[in-house]
Amino acid sequence: MLDLRIENANILTMDTTRPAASAVGVWAGRIVGVDEQIAGLPARRTVDAGGATLLPGFVDSHTHLVAEGFAHGAIDVSAATTATGVLDLIASAAAALDGTAWVDVLGYDQRRIGRHLRQDELDRAGGGRRVIVDHISGHAAVVSSAVLAGFPTDHPDLDGVERDAAGETTGVLYERATGLARRLRLPLSTVELVGALGHAAQTCVSQGITAAVEAGVGALEIGFSAVEVAAYQAARAAGRLPIRVQLMVSADALHPVSAHRDDPIRRGIDLGLRSGFGDDHLSLGAVKIFTDGGVMVRTAALTEPFAGTDNVGVLAQPAEEIAATVLDAHAAGWQVGIHAIGDRAIDLALDAIDAAQRAHPRPDPRHRIEHCGITRDDQLDRIAALGVIASIQPCFLVDNSEDYAAVLGPERMHWQYRGRSFVDRGIGIAGGSDRPLGAGSPLVGVQYMVERTSLRGTVTGPREGLTVEEALASYTSGAAYAAHREKDFGSVTARKHADFTVLSDDPRRVDPARISKIEVVATVVGGNVVYGSLA
Repeated sequence: MLDLRIENANILTMDTTRPAASAVGVWAGRIVGVDEQIAGLPARRTVDAGGATLLPGFVDSHTHLVAEGFAHGAIDVSAATTATGVLDLIASAAAALDGTAWVDVLGYDQRRIGRHLRQDELDRAGGGRRVIVDHISGHAAVVSSAVLAGFPTDHPDLDGVERDAAGETTGVLYERATGLARRLRLPLSTVELVGALGHAAQTCVSQGITAAVEAGVGALEIGFSAVEVAAYQAARAAGRLPIRVQLMVSADALHPVSAHRDDPIRRGIDLGLRSGFGDDHLSLGAVKIFTDGGVMVRTAALTEPFAGTDNVGVLAQPAEEIAATVLDAHAAGWQVGIHAIGDRAIDLALDAIDAAQRAHPRPDPRHRIEHCGITRDDQLDRIAALGVIASIQPCFLVDNSEDYAAVLGPERMHWQYRGRSFVDRGIGIAGGSDRPLGAGSPLVGVQYMVERTSLRGTVTGPREGLTVEEALASYTSGAAYAAHREKDFGSVTARKHADFTVLSDDPRRVDPARISKIEVVATVVGGNVVYGSLA
């Protein structure tokens, strides 16, 4: 007997062998079949979907759940449009805090207010407290003098501490220098982390997301605790983690290991754990490796400078160190997810993956380039030949197209977060949000991938537009494949998890400009409704 039968539904299975159905049956959290495959089977519960559209659950292939949840308790300055407005918000919040408390600020974007804040301004606004203002990109921050006072006097990451013409610190930190501030602020407690995860997971299910890839636990720049994985386990045990989560492990967490001389494991995490360890709800994914920064703070590594400047961005660490980390991770059996936004960084990532595969051939490693943001034409065939997956965040261009066009120029603006060029070459694409840095809803990403149009009407890469079906695949079957989980979810197919997103309308049949407005009626994980209602 079925546990659940959903009928009278418009089912987009995302299974190329059977793309459509009208009924699906569930038993023990798994899909039994569709239509005639379940004909005549009794069910404990039958639901009439009333013609609603049912898809496999959305998968966010690149997200930061703790950061998303942590934003609920921080000062949000994203609505302020002037430096004075930002500082007033900080001063008001700081006045209500204990004198020893940290002042955590999110939503900061120097482009919106016309310049970076300065440490002396934060000193005044924070009343001498330790203030850390995180940039929305995750690649920069501004801190008060009280934070800088705790920095080491000799450390390689001090290169990212900005200084003025007189050699004095300004309070602005770039890339790994932000990790110096975080190590003073953190770790957060497991209780705090579980609360943050609970908030983030509820946001995810409200957007139809049933699975997510957490893009970097243990990272110095973006981590929240050295025992962050324990918080995920605690959140799951407490019923605060309704979605499936795959954890990318930051390369910062890798360390030398004493393996047998015949085992090609030189660096890893304790006990030899690697990609694939875990279960259907919580598991280990790729090793996260940074190569460059981002466009928002002008640190993406480019082959040609940002327009009107001599700035070609920065590498997160020397190229030879990045290549060595990729080699060690690949040899030890890890999938690698390499953060690379600029085209120079993508070259570096491809070189490292190619060298690693030549040194230690492995079948189907499915290495990923996280973001793959600015991809030259000549790089496309190489990505395809290496079998590399592009883990992209099209939502970045919804809000940032105009700024990116200004700093990249007319040619490179159309190289960004490609779609058609990837699909036509057989390059796997996985859609993600990079939340809280980008819009979280997969439907926002789908709409952009189809229209290629920003909120202000700027069209980027008009020839890169995808069909609605192709865009939906990037957040379902494509994202599942990128996580090595295509046998478990990503399509409405017998024996896979009964993870569904139920929508009020069919994204293929509405005006593309309305896709992001479609309502999520229900989110189902393992046959259980975790958001909305099927009734």
